[in-house]
Amino acid sequence: MFCGKGKRMKIKTKHSEWNQEFVTKENEGGYLTFLGHKDDKAGMNWIEGSRLWGEAICPVGIQAEVSREFTEAGNLKETYRFQNVSKFPVFLQKTDIGICATFNDNYEEAEKCLDYKCHTHLFCGNHAAYVMALRMSGEGANLGLKLLQGNIGSYSIERDLDQRSDDRGDFILHPVIGCIEPGEESVVQWELFWFDTREMFYSELLEAPHFPVAFLDRSTYFTGETMCFKAAVKGEADPAAVKIMLGAREIPFTIKKEKEILWISAEYPAEQEGEYRFRINMYGKETFALLYCAARLEDMVDRRCKFLAEKQQFRGSSTSLDGAYLIYDREEDCLCYDHNTDDHNGGRERLAMGALMALWLQRSRDGNLENSLKAYVTYVYRELYRRGEGIVYNDISYNLDWHRMYNYPWMAVFQLELYRLWKKQEYLEDAYQVMKRYYEQGGTGFYAIGIPVYELRKELLKAGMSGEAEVMAHYAKVHADHICSNGVYYPASEVSYEQSIVAPAVSCLLQGYQITGKEAYLREAERQLRILSLFNGRQPDYHLFENAIRHWDGYWFGKNRMYGDTFPHYWSALTGVEYARYGAVTGNHCMDAQASASLRGCLNLFFADGCASCAMVYPERVNGRKGHYYDPWANDQDWALYYALKYQVITEGGR
Repeated sequence: MFCGKGKRMKIKTKHSEWNQEFVTKENEGGYLTFLGHKDDKAGMNWIEGSRLWGEAICPVGIQAEVSREFTEAGNLKETYRFQNVSKFPVFLQKTDIGICATFNDNYEEAEKCLDYKCHTHLFCGNHAAYVMALRMSGEGANLGLKLLQGNIGSYSIERDLDQRSDDRGDFILHPVIGCIEPGEESVVQWELFWFDTREMFYSELLEAPHFPVAFLDRSTYFTGETMCFKAAVKGEADPAAVKIMLGAREIPFTIKKEKEILWISAEYPAEQEGEYRFRINMYGKETFALLYCAARLEDMVDRRCKFLAEKQQFRGSSTSLDGAYLIYDREEDCLCYDHNTDDHNGGRERLAMGALMALWLQRSRDGNLENSLKAYVTYVYRELYRRGEGIVYNDISYNLDWHRMYNYPWMAVFQLELYRLWKKQEYLEDAYQVMKRYYEQGGTGFYAIGIPVYELRKELLKAGMSGEAEVMAHYAKVHADHICSNGVYYPASEVSYEQSIVAPAVSCLLQGYQITGKEAYLREAERQLRILSLFNGRQPDYHLFENAIRHWDGYWFGKNRMYGDTFPHYWSALTGVEYARYGAVTGNHCMDAQASASLRGCLNLFFADGCASCAMVYPERVNGRKGHYYDPWANDQDWALYYALKYQVITEGGR
């Protein structure tokens, strides 16, 4: 139940001379309605939401009080006191208590997003919880939150469903409290602060007394590798004040002191697939590093492809779906298809399954898998693509109720992989016709996902099709010129603004540079790579580490039709692809480690039995519905595995 204004919630604001950088406004009830930086020419409100910042959610018997003041360092300190005013103990479950933290994270047109919105990277890290909110433009001061007292273990989301895919919603942070006896209270206290760079953010965290911060180089490991992580805290070098636990097992560590910061380093063998939660206790405050062990990449791909052939391929000689790879429901052990819901049909993103199969067979020939792929190719050419037209249909029976531009590059990628597998020039010619039709229909003004123009041109040249290669080079240049002219003011697509609009822009610019050598394309790609990187956080949790913010795919592609943060969602891998492409194009491999982390970050979507999930809905609850689950549908997630295998050397950590 909401602890609203009046008798059940009190707000006290202590005005202070130490407020040097914050601009704040309050309503009559004392709630903050505006929080900005005094030097921000745009005047961005960092706490805009449907709820009010600091509203408390609590059950009957609990009264909330908040006080607010500025510290000598100029930070904004808020203290939330939850008191049991009843005559009976109150036992609090995980989401019974909540504090609304309405960081301004939602999508409108890019021009507005860049100046007035922020990417909110949350880490509900128990006694060391924090939030890094980055302005979407990457310019100017950013807003951080660090927990000083209490324990925050999870977050939920409330969002306006009328805004569909564009509204990430309001964040509700959940303190871990347990039981409050009559008359007792539990306190949560945090500070808000400004910072310019990510490095400055972590430095500010470490200024808090005994605030343990965990750091990762990667969050996902393959079996046989050694898991590594570090943690830092401001304090004396006292090994007795540090303990790391994995379940009931105590983990050894090394320790060193650098100036005022105590650093610990720990290692552990990645032996068995699954999640590894390392509890880190430093000076009585506990946080964690949540790592994941995946099967070797080739083993994962092999069992996934066998699952596709055995469980996800429809066989029925009298139906248009014969040979199709379809959605698989792992709860009910059945295939799913729905023409009336585009993201559940027999085409579109599900071409990933065929592309993965064709790529894998180039590495490891298998007669059963090859027969499965041949049946799928027959299906695609019978139902989704008619040779000679270049048109990619939206669903079976050459259905074009929605003439969707995204479908074209995916079909061309699939056909390119067939060409590389079977060396039949007809598939190369098909890929050319598809991309030619894409560009003829206005594709140079569209930011499609997965455009393979550089690879296609390269294969055309090798096959002696120089005229066709020149056509692709022309379109690549026109496309790159268009993206340069738009700059960072990206056009809206199926979502007003998102990571998978920025990533294709970077991709087309880098490919344009590969083809033409034009330096302007590279410089613009580097500028937009910085914009792209802001979608990714580096929290010490394999769901969040180098996985881009996305928050609608569980609704459109999942069985449970649920909005909310998806960590991970497979298109997050697009960022890793562009990091890897940058190294390949320029010879500057400064982003290779991030590329590897990003490509690995989606591998927890693929399970030991070969099945998979289209999205992990991460928040504890979304609009009151239970979250934090992997959706039961294996739908379109195989693009993540396709790219991990395509960039295998980078994924596995080399060049």
